[in-house]
Amino acid sequence: MKKSILLLIIFISTFAKISAQSEIKIPYGNNPEAGHYKEINGFKMYYEIYGTGEPLVLLHGNGGSIKGHTRRIEYFKQKFQVIAIDSRGHGKSIDNSNKQLNYVQMADDVSVLLDSLKIKNANIWGQSDGGILGLLLAINHPDKTAKVATFGANIFPGKKAIFNEIDQMVMDTLKATKDPHTKNLYTLLAYQPNISEKDLQKIKCPVLIMSGDRDVIRLEHSIKIFNNIENSNFFVMPGATHFGAYEKPELFNLVLMSFFTEPFKKTSSVELFTGKK
Repeated sequence: MKKSILLLIIFISTFAKISAQSEIKIPYGNNPEAGHYKEINGFKMYYEIYGTGEPLVLLHGNGGSIKGHTRRIEYFKQKFQVIAIDSRGHGKSIDNSNKQLNYVQMADDVSVLLDSLKIKNANIWGQSDGGILGLLLAINHPDKTAKVATFGANIFPGKKAIFNEIDQMVMDTLKATKDPHTKNLYTLLAYQPNISEKDLQKIKCPVLIMSGDRDVIRLEHSIKIFNNIENSNFFVMPGATHFGAYEKPELFNLVLMSFFTEPFKKTSSVELFTGKK
């Protein structure tokens, strides 16, 4: 069990390790020049803003923070106004309530922040848990979402969505940990989200579902998400894990930039060959 717990801790903390870039001098995630706090739904949300242009919101994964977006911010701030957020219970955001984290609440937090910044129709990219928040924003706050891209998101927990070994590691850690914060994070992983296919079918904005071909999320689960969103595209990154955005940054940036800047298309091969729509 100790080995499983150690592996999962490594899994959760990989974002920061992969994205630690000594040559980048801007302290993303802890930058007084770009950082702000705002009272949101009973806690102090920390966020940083860079660049100008259309708004692009970056949402990190479970246990992550803005720091994990270092490479993404460097690239996308050249084209967009990048708004990087530390979710409730993560990074520099301050939440003293000790309440159990909830994806629906966390997505609502993002919506309230965007309201306070007078932003509507933002582009959203979410990694893992951040992708879940992106889907929930598109479902529950459609006025906030112009386009949404997710990498390694799931719509329900358990072995039908993620691989057996990972699910078991989550449960083992949850049983063994004595740390309240860790327990909160892993309870979130173990029992949420709870997004139905009918919920996905409410989404009208363009969505890009992204996955590594050796992701934590089962490929068939990502296909289920793709099949239930009317205006969606699907991208599987070859030779990539749950951290494909960090493993192959040039490919990731190319695909994501294309999705956010080019007109959305969903012409099928059937339509091309038959001329029918």
